[in-house]
Amino acid sequence: MDQRIINLFDEYTHAPLTRKDFLDRLTKLAGGTALALAALAVLEPGYARAATVSTSADDLLTETVTWPGGDGAPVKGYLAHPKGKKKRGAVVVIHENRGLTPHIQDVTRRVAQAGYLALGVDALSPLGGTPADEDKGRELIGQLDPAKNLANYLAALAYLRARPESNGRTGCVGFCWGGGLSNQLAVHDPKLDAAVAYYGQQPKAEDVPQIKAAVMLHYAGLDERIDAGIPAYETALKAAGTKYELFVYPNVNHAFNNDTSPARYNAEAAKLAWERTLRLFKEKLS
Repeated sequence: MDQRIINLFDEYTHAPLTRKDFLDRLTKLAGGTALALAALAVLEPGYARAATVSTSADDLLTETVTWPGGDGAPVKGYLAHPKGKKKRGAVVVIHENRGLTPHIQDVTRRVAQAGYLALGVDALSPLGGTPADEDKGRELIGQLDPAKNLANYLAALAYLRARPESNGRTGCVGFCWGGGLSNQLAVHDPKLDAAVAYYGQQPKAEDVPQIKAAVMLHYAGLDERIDAGIPAYETALKAAGTKYELFVYPNVNHAFNNDTSPARYNAEAAKLAWERTLRLFKEKLS
């Protein structure tokens, strides 16, 4: 697919670009309405097609849970873990800027199937929860109070540590908007053992010395918008003596791990990044 179309879709999913403006520009780039619709079919999510772990997997227990957020108001999430009474490391899964979609629920099950207590937090809980309409989800994400949202995720980590299935060790993994939040959890939770950020916005350099967790960073080589922040972040990590691993996957796009979007998904990079992610969790959470 024309890289200009992929870049336009990235702009649409991250900037205040209306769907009408996006479709108008897409039609011009694609060379007509029919071609634009064909491009859209491989850009927008296909959740059922891409699900890898069944919602009724025999080896997992799943449920919707709530816990008090930073201000005491309830926050909802999707909890998954293997059957059995073994205590396990716990992982908060942080969604993209559309909310707790079926894709992120599937990722939560993937983490659980790897042997962990996994919690996909619905950041949009204070606003009524994740809507089915992704455009509405993106709109609502922009209405969240960053400080309150961060407090809700810190409360999620505390909730996991208190669960009877938990061994007390915690990690997080986030994607896009969630990748940036994963970095923020590393900054603000000194008890966090491991933080994995996929193509996420970097924290301020002056905040990096607060990080106590082992950090793993996955970036897409074609993602100029996010990659611009890599040098300053890496310099700060080195100066602080923080344990980190940083990987840039060449010739792949932002959201390369999202297998619901065929135009941006890259199976090879996603597989390698996921293997590395699980390796870190095994080292720090098991």
